[in-house]
Amino acid sequence: MPETRASSGSGEYKRVRIERGSRGWGGPLVIEPTSEKPLIYCVTGGGIHPVAQRIADLTGGTTFDGFKSKADFHEIAVAVIDCGGTARVGVYPMKGVLTVDIHSTSPSGPLMKYIKETNFVSGVTVDTIIPLDD
Repeated sequence: MPETRASSGSGEYKRVRIERGSRGWGGPLVIEPTSEKPLIYCVTGGGIHPVAQRIADLTGGTTFDGFKSKADFHEIAVAVIDCGGTARVGVYPMKGVLTVDIHSTSPSGPLMKYIKETNFVSGVTVDTIIPLDD
């Protein structure tokens, strides 16, 4: 069984706007999980990062530790990464997954052509995640 933790279990999803942080790039992104894309996919190491947990808490999405198990790209509402380099920073945008980086990175590396302001935001903290629905 994959290592997941439901954040609300209510089945009702809400939207958040995620803005770039200090020295960050991209966005803002609006994240709204669905029944088809419920996962707040965290690939930061060390369990669920506070940014991923905040997104899940505000949206009703389900946190998922991407280092402990794998999920299909089509199930991911947003990927939360901690890449300061060139690898993960482009993989999720290339696969059509909205991507949030906790580091203040900008497009670089061999996959940079996939990284757009409309699918990627960096420098994100819990304070740059804004609820849009009551």
